[in-house]
Amino acid sequence: MASQIQHPGQPGRGKFKIYIGMSAGVGKSYRMLQEAHALLRSGVNIQIGFIETHGRKETEALVAGLPVIPRRQAFYKGKLMEEMDLGAILLLAPEWVVVDELAHSNIPGSRNEKRWQDVQELLRAGINVISAINIQHMESINAQVKTITGVEVHERVPDSMLQLADEVVNIDLTADELITRLKEGKIYDRAKVETALRNFFQSEKILQLRELALKEVASQVERKVVTEVPKDRQMRHERFLACISSNDEVARKVIRKTARLAAYYHGEWFVLYVQTPEESTGRIDLAVQRHLISNFKLATELGAEVLQVQHANIAAAIMEKAQEKDITTVCIGKPHISLFGILLRTNIFNQLLKTLSAHQTDIVILS
Repeated sequence: MASQIQHPGQPGRGKFKIYIGMSAGVGKSYRMLQEAHALLRSGVNIQIGFIETHGRKETEALVAGLPVIPRRQAFYKGKLMEEMDLGAILLLAPEWVVVDELAHSNIPGSRNEKRWQDVQELLRAGINVISAINIQHMESINAQVKTITGVEVHERVPDSMLQLADEVVNIDLTADELITRLKEGKIYDRAKVETALRNFFQSEKILQLRELALKEVASQVERKVVTEVPKDRQMRHERFLACISSNDEVARKVIRKTARLAAYYHGEWFVLYVQTPEESTGRIDLAVQRHLISNFKLATELGAEVLQVQHANIAAAIMEKAQEKDITTVCIGKPHISLFGILLRTNIFNQLLKTLSAHQTDIVILS
């Protein structure tokens, strides 16, 4: 569709809630139907636009008693197929609608190519949508999923759909719980269980997909905090400052380890090189300059912002930048390197420690 979807909270746009899980069988459809019943009991006009029960008795039992909009039927390659009837939903204009299988590809010739595009249209019409998706269908992590599972997922949803969501809720189970559900025939027909256990439903694969789902939901919660919680009430997020010297080997280690820390904590990070008078352009060896440039490039490629300052006192420069960038953790190399030696020899090192401590900033010495 040509028109753009409005962002969460904009007047006239429907609310959008997504249930996300690490795989089929965690209970996303079940939870959506439970919520639909709760809304219906509260007098809310909610309709089932599309629900996929996969023949699961528990899920099918929950459909009973809920108003369901009949599916649209169409022939494709000689077969009678059923699709969600987008036109009927728009015409009926319920307050809320349940739309399962967000990553689904519609029958060729449909109004939209993908179901997530149908959802965009419903939201533009002011209809609130509850939907669901498995983490492996997210566009940005497609390569990671292929590495984990050995399978390339072709039906994918752009990450922008999660960013449009007013709420993203993770439906979580342990790997053991999910495998138990599979063995009990609560996910697939019993004839498919052994094949599933040999392929997708292996503990190590489930665990990694679970991690991806949890990280994605955490990222969405963080986005809501940034946009909805006043800045002075927000928790302080991790911001790392990697302090490097002209020592090439140590600098690269400090950069790489700080990059891993920043990735783990989903934090911003910076690389600081303090150019002292002894290392001014006219006095520093050309080979050292090349190493510095190479390390700046490495830091940039790993996602850091490079800070290069001229200062006669390294400790003072670190203190200034740590305060300016609201750094939570300063990372330096282990004691035998020249940078740490310089810090220890400066009479303001204690002042540096006191200042960082007062700003609740940690110092990490990387081995």
